[in-house]
Amino acid sequence: MSLLDKLTADDLDETQRELADCIGMEAYRKLVATYAGETITIRMPDRLTIRLRNDDIRSEYNGYNISELARRYNMHPNTIRRIVSEIRSEKRNEQLPEQLDLFSG
Repeated sequence: MSLLDKLTADDLDETQRELADCIGMEAYRKLVATYAGETITIRMPDRLTIRLRNDDIRSEYNGYNISELARRYNMHPNTIRRIVSEIRSEKRNEQLPEQLDLFSG
């Protein structure tokens, strides 16, 4: 058994105790054993979920709703255009469900 295994929250300063309380003492010990002395960057939530957000935007894009998506996601329309650029022409050429086909019989 190492000294780290004996470590309790009472042995920590306030900042380290808050971290241990947040992730649990066992995870804190593992974090210390693995990354002690190193700088660790914890990403902002919006940076962690950017791919998921962009996937949602692509799935909601219908070829004509860039302004609506820009408002919903609080983004500039040009940013929405960039996100959907790969599927934009494909979606714009799809027939809308309420759209009549001029050539169908």
